[in-house]
Amino acid sequence: MRDQPDLLGLGSPRGPDFLPEPFRPDVPSRPPTPLDAPSPGPAPARVVVVAALVAALVGGASGVAAALLNGEAVAPPRPAAGPAASGWAEIAARVLPSVVSVETGRGNGSGFVIDAAGHILTNAHVVSGRSRVTVVFNDGGRAAARVVGSDAADDLAVLAVDGGRSPAPATLGRSAGVAVGDDVLAVGSPLGLAGTVTSGIVSAVDREVPFGEGGGTTTALQTDASINPGNSGGPLADARGAVIGVNTAILSAGDGGSIGIGFAIPIDRAARVAARIIRN
Repeated sequence: MRDQPDLLGLGSPRGPDFLPEPFRPDVPSRPPTPLDAPSPGPAPARVVVVAALVAALVGGASGVAAALLNGEAVAPPRPAAGPAASGWAEIAARVLPSVVSVETGRGNGSGFVIDAAGHILTNAHVVSGRSRVTVVFNDGGRAAARVVGSDAADDLAVLAVDGGRSPAPATLGRSAGVAVGDDVLAVGSPLGLAGTVTSGIVSAVDREVPFGEGGGTTTALQTDASINPGNSGGPLADARGAVIGVNTAILSAGDGGSIGIGFAIPIDRAARVAARIIRN
């Protein structure tokens, strides 16, 4: 009999945690238990938070931008329908300049510039326990960044670098308008391979999955675009190059690699959380 997938997430530097019972999106999950706790039988498949692993190979970069108006993150209107892009190369060229790698000293993750002031959005688990990190831009430039704040429940954090040193922000889309079957592009640094771009479709919207700390659940976009450890905080962009989600977790077999089931925090929610972190 095939093992049912379990929830696995990175909560501490020593490695992932998992739920011993099968992960079923329609059933609330229990709080995770340590991965190194005794577990009978073979390791089941598991949902992996695409995190800043202790291993030095894990890397990440991502890009998402939110327009800030009166202290609130406002997603610009979705571009009007027009001629299709010539291909993914054009879309990747739009997103990549805003993508950064986040180096924490214990591992790497992903981040993306969200405004002209130099704010960068990433996952909270990437920078957990850190007040300062180093970001590496797509052109190879490096800059120190401070952790402005984080929201562990939503697994989001905001960094800040000198606005004059950060690249232009990415374009923020509207996750509310996303439909199953929409083409998407994931950008990040899986296993330290900076600037990696993969494509796929939106497999599901409003998928209820265990997320963040506290053992609660939340809704996420599901995609079959290849996402692996190191993609944490990277953008999930639509066919116009607008970011619609923040890549955060995958459903994986025992080795932690992609099996084509990934989850992204919808950008509408991520933008609101980022605005609140910056404001406070």
